[in-house]
Amino acid sequence: MALSFELTDVPAVDASDLAAALRALIENGRGLVLLNGASDADLDLAHEALLSNRRNEPQRVLAAFIRFRQLIEVFGTRRLQQLLLEKGHALLAPAIAIAATQRLNAQRGFSPQRIISALAVAPAANVVGIEGYRANPATEIEHRYAA
Repeated sequence: MALSFELTDVPAVDASDLAAALRALIENGRGLVLLNGASDADLDLAHEALLSNRRNEPQRVLAAFIRFRQLIEVFGTRRLQQLLLEKGHALLAPAIAIAATQRLNAQRGFSPQRIISALAVAPAANVVGIEGYRANPATEIEHRYAA
């Protein structure tokens, strides 16, 4: 089957497809691909997850797989790794949504700066931050009993 889209402009995909690929890796103990990169076995597992969701749509599977690989590649940059370490899981849903729709040239990959800019304004309403739980216990006790 011939490719029906240009690799210089990979079509947008459903964020749920990218999430399914990442979920398959997490469920198999390989969830650190965004920090450590992906091995061939990791990519095979992600591809299988995409195929199981869209078996009758090989073009969508290919587009989603290309986008997923490029998402892993862009998180190999120091700035995005640091951001992931700072924000944790709260960053995953917005990053997947951005990677699913942001313009992508497969040969060049995602622009790290564009991903960072998009993440800065991306809503993360479905994720609860953990910053409030890192308060100094002594200060927290003082605030409770000060009233």
